[in-house]
Amino acid sequence: MKKRVKVVAIIAILFLLVGCSNSMDSPTKKVEQFLNKYQTNDKEVVDQFDTSLFEEETLSEEQKDKYKKIMLDQYKNLTYEIKQEKIDGNKAKVDVEIEVYDFNKSLDKAYSYLDEHHDEFYVDEVLDTVRFIDYKLDQLMDFKDRVKYTISFNLSRKDSKSDWKIEELSESDLQKIHGIYKN
Repeated sequence: MKKRVKVVAIIAILFLLVGCSNSMDSPTKKVEQFLNKYQTNDKEVVDQFDTSLFEEETLSEEQKDKYKKIMLDQYKNLTYEIKQEKIDGNKAKVDVEIEVYDFNKSLDKAYSYLDEHHDEFYVDEVLDTVRFIDYKLDQLMDFKDRVKYTISFNLSRKDSKSDWKIEELSESDLQKIHGIYKN
């Protein structure tokens, strides 16, 4: 009798392990893992951030550090809700609603302020970019309004035994994660 109970227990454990391994590679799980990397400021996200986002503007080292802190805070405070998963063979689509700080709104306000306070940022009709970048960074640091966006993650795999892989996100979807997407 004891032998039979042990065999049943071992079979149950194996069944759970096999069942769990399949569910760990669902399209939804892959998207959750991806977004969790942002929320935890995973090294992969931070390294990508270091090499890509700073190329767009000329920032001093101090400004880069401040901008990085702002964006890492943005990522930590990203929340999401999986809305739907659709699987069609070896293709899948996962719709996610994310919520982030609305940095686009903050930047719009900064540019409006620039227009209204010309004398604070221009010297001899030339924009003092360092001063204006500092102003924008200060506005981003203090801005806490949030916005929701929907992102559709497309995933694929080679065959039913392969792992799901998230296809490259569009520029607009990355802007949504950064909170700078313009509708």
